[in-house]
Amino acid sequence: MRSLPSLTALRVFETAAKQLSFTLAAKQLHVTQGAVSRQIKQLEDYLGVPLFVRLHHKLELTDAGQELLQKLDISFNLIETAIADIRDPNLRQKLNILLPPTLATRWLVKRLAKFRQSFPEFELSIYDRPNDQVLFDCEIRFGIGPKAKANSELLFLEEHLPVCVPDMQVRAAQLPLESSNLLNIVHEGKKLPVWQDWLVAAGLDGLVDTARGVGFSTLDQVINALKSGAGFAIIDKHMIGEELSRGELVQFSEISTQGPYGYWLDVSAEKQGLSKVMRFTEWLKQQASLEV
Repeated sequence: MRSLPSLTALRVFETAAKQLSFTLAAKQLHVTQGAVSRQIKQLEDYLGVPLFVRLHHKLELTDAGQELLQKLDISFNLIETAIADIRDPNLRQKLNILLPPTLATRWLVKRLAKFRQSFPEFELSIYDRPNDQVLFDCEIRFGIGPKAKANSELLFLEEHLPVCVPDMQVRAAQLPLESSNLLNIVHEGKKLPVWQDWLVAAGLDGLVDTARGVGFSTLDQVINALKSGAGFAIIDKHMIGEELSRGELVQFSEISTQGPYGYWLDVSAEKQGLSKVMRFTEWLKQQASLEV
């Protein structure tokens, strides 16, 4: 019979050793700092040697800790490979992604051909709303900051352009704009403050009643209303590149604004180590970097 310490203690040690922090390890593992400390103490008692040098507000690995971390990293990778080889290959390569509908249709879809060329073994399923029957591998979220209890990275901030159809460009030049012609996006029950931010940047703060105008629940609806000549809008340039290049929409001012909202990539702790998730998120971040 093998003589081994608790696998839980080994996993806790690996996390704490890579973070060099019991606090960060506890957050990543979703346990208390005290639980991490107890697991490390039990492992050190089992081995008979200290694994960390506990300094003031700082941790360092001992020589024994360094050696154990290196060997655990190799061992856990071998275990992961063995498990992956045994699992159903089709199941292993399925990717379930949750993201906002407009980002899916206007940003991700046109990149899928490149993705399929790079990863023909992946079966990608895209959802625009949560589903209790689906376990998501990662989420692209529209928001301001990182998500708690997840590894969150900013893909890109919105870059807002004032736009309309060409036939309305002359009317747009006759500032200030009519409040009733403002098209707005409603997010979580409130109009996004893109008009207020742009008016401040344009030196028109207080000259237009931004509380008026028409609100839409999706950006696609706003863009369709714009193209029909329903009014003026402040739109993220990443979502209307094709309309601008074809001349279907035009900027009525050179003034633009950025953020504070953007698109965040969230990966839960239990999904971070999966090869398929790592490969997809690296590809996604590469695509997003081209937008900056």
